[in-house]
Amino acid sequence: MSTKRLAALGVIAVVGLATAGCGDSSDGKTTEAGQPAASAAAGYPVTLENCGVKQTFTKAPSRVVVMNGASVAEVSTLLALGLEDRIVVNQQSYGMSEVPGRADAIKALPKGGIKLNDAFDIPREAMLGQRPDLVLSTTAYGFDAKNGFATRDQLKDVGANTYISPQGCDQDTSKMTIADSRTLLRDMGKIFGVSDRAEKLIAESDKRIAEISKKVKGQEKPNVMVLFSNMTMGGNDFSSVVAKGIYNDILTKAGGTNAFESASKTSFADLSKEKVAAADVDALVVISYNDPDPTAYAKKLLKEFPQWSAAKNDAYVVLSDSIYLGPSNDVAVEKIAKTLHPDAL
Repeated sequence: MSTKRLAALGVIAVVGLATAGCGDSSDGKTTEAGQPAASAAAGYPVTLENCGVKQTFTKAPSRVVVMNGASVAEVSTLLALGLEDRIVVNQQSYGMSEVPGRADAIKALPKGGIKLNDAFDIPREAMLGQRPDLVLSTTAYGFDAKNGFATRDQLKDVGANTYISPQGCDQDTSKMTIADSRTLLRDMGKIFGVSDRAEKLIAESDKRIAEISKKVKGQEKPNVMVLFSNMTMGGNDFSSVVAKGIYNDILTKAGGTNAFESASKTSFADLSKEKVAAADVDALVVISYNDPDPTAYAKKLLKEFPQWSAAKNDAYVVLSDSIYLGPSNDVAVEKIAKTLHPDAL
């Protein structure tokens, strides 16, 4: 994996602030949540200010391009809202998901036959050639001319609105929380005229998270190591260890705490094997990013550090998309809580 790709992974996220509500209608399709898919909707124009850029939508976008950004937050959100028929190009994929059917649904989306650039994303001319009316990027990185991408102004000139996901304006995901996942859902709901659908998904997720948090309240909070499987992003043996970000919010809701939260001021810590070995680790959360066998990685790690409580109790969980920005953080909260507090759930 290239350093540019790894750099992109380290900046997963973004901010959007929307105004104006929208109506909803259906064409018979259903979303992941079993809701009708979107067609033409009333309630336009819709104005949204995103990373300092104010944009107006006169109708729901119909030619959406989803940039890679080492994320599945944006494409998963569109799928959860039943908007897959609006996507003309999608470059996001993890190859797996905690949500049944989602990985296959993502795989089935059109890729546009585009030759990607060195950052594994859509170069300027290829992007403009798609004639999009909305382009989604995980961070501002995807609209930076020096990275070979079409800028927001260039896309505006060809009639395309643009959107950077929560915490992505300054490419600092260390402050990201579950609330940013809700913002992404709400913004997409408003842009596409399906706000009622977005609010229903948010309410269901919030309810489930609240139920789980209530059950684990008052329990001892295990120290959890969160890291990406088989990935190197720095100079040490363990350079993909999570320090800050949405992961910590999810851990807190699940009744745990990040064993390495203080190891870095940024999203990821770059740790030596000795520092990892000296840590008190009660459980592992292994995040798979295009790893065909993350479970094998988890077991290998537990075997490598038999002194951990996690190793003695075989306490680990493998996750992929639910622990990132996106519509399914409640799934991650539940899976982690069951690992940390099996008697409480």
